Amino acid sequence: MTETKKTAWIFPGQGSQSVGMGLDLYTAFPSAKAIFEKADEKLGFSLSRICFEGPEEILTQTINTQPALLTVSYACLAAIKEIDNGSFDKPSYVCGHSLGEYTALAAAEVIDFPTAVFLARERGRLMQEAGQMSPGAMAAVMGMDEDKLSVLCEQTSTVIANYNTPGQLVISGRKDNVAKASEMAKEHGASRVVPLQVSGAFHSPLMKPARDRLSAIIASIKFREPAIPIIANTTAQPLTSSEQIINELLDQLCNGVQWQRSIEYMINNGVNHFIEIGSGKVLTGLVKRIDRQVNLQNITGAADIKKLFNLE
Repeated sequence: MTETKKTAWIFPGQGSQSVGMGLDLYTAFPSAKAIFEKADEKLGFSLSRICFEGPEEILTQTINTQPALLTVSYACLAAIKEIDNGSFDKPSYVCGHSLGEYTALAAAEVIDFPTAVFLARERGRLMQEAGQMSPGAMAAVMGMDEDKLSVLCEQTSTVIANYNTPGQLVISGRKDNVAKASEMAKEHGASRVVPLQVSGAFHSPLMKPARDRLSAIIASIKFREPAIPIIANTTAQPLTSSEQIINELLDQLCNGVQWQRSIEYMINNGVNHFIEIGSGKVLTGLVKRIDRQVNLQNITGAADIKKLFNLE
């Protein structure tokens, strides 16, 4: 009996950006070019130029990184739809890592692209400002048991911000607390601790000012029911109503991203093919560490799309 192929689209978050991303899409596909132009028009400045030319220190500012990554992912989707002959795998689920959850909302037709890029810009701005108000840090902890790390976090007033894979967790909190927790983690068996280049303690209580301000912005947005189930970062369960989505977007700012559990939920519900759509290959690497049996595919730009549809 042939195994049924079930697909999930996954969308990258902060850390996947690189100068030059999206330029090949802009050049090769009119639909992708239109997406970048819509982003520039909606935001009132040339986000596309920052994507294509940088400089890196401008692109990596949270206020720019988040709408930029969303735009590149959505431009990929637009290009695929432009030339799809019906052969591209439609998803049973969509899911995004942190900022990528906003791309998932647009892919599931909960919001249109201009609304999504506006929200991503506002989210990035508010998170960056919260980081300036309460300077924080994040660090990836490798090779440490979740329960043991949770105990260390309690002792150092830090939190686990990303549950990425077995053996890769990310902690978040005030800078001195994260430094202390990092040293303790090494002493208690972590194989490696890597400080992350971020502008604040994301997915921690230090993001509460961003949560409060984003709440007022989100209140003015109309969210539709999702056309495709979205797996929520904070619960690793499907979001099926607009009310659930609003709560998720706010809860996500101050709580951990349950990436491993999200992927496991989709696998347990029959997904055996994950397509990462957007800049970089971070999520593909994470999924590989969660389950080596699933099929993985990256669509990062024009070359991948041309190859997919035999246009080369």
